[in-house]
Amino acid sequence: MGLLKWLGFDGACEKEPLSLNDRNFAEEVRKSKVPVVVDVWSHGCAPCAALVPTIKRLACKYEGKIKVAELNTGAGPKSVSKLGVRGTPTVLFFKNGAVVERVVGVRGQHYFEEIIETDLLNYPANEAEEAEEAVG
Repeated sequence: MGLLKWLGFDGACEKEPLSLNDRNFAEEVRKSKVPVVVDVWSHGCAPCAALVPTIKRLACKYEGKIKVAELNTGAGPKSVSKLGVRGTPTVLFFKNGAVVERVVGVRGQHYFEEIIETDLLNYPANEAEEAEEAVG
């Protein structure tokens, strides 16, 4: 596996995340049967814009296993407040309707994959590596 692919720059596939707001947040996230990754972002946030390609690649890579969504602070102010989000970007990882991990700021795709595979999908460390090799 090449360094760029390991970093998430293989250019393979991107998928638009599900758009959340205060009206659909509970149904799409809290009541979801599958784990959910929520990217909380705001307009004018350069780090948020830098994270978009990574979120789209995660949505594609884990399609059918998890749900990847985005929540604009303007579209979901009540949800953002209830979640205690103080800055953007913030990526929240939900399992069984509860937050199991929170990442504030920009990180590489591999960082998010580790959280998804170990905390959301419960892959043991060696299985997560084998799953990555099988995909790539």
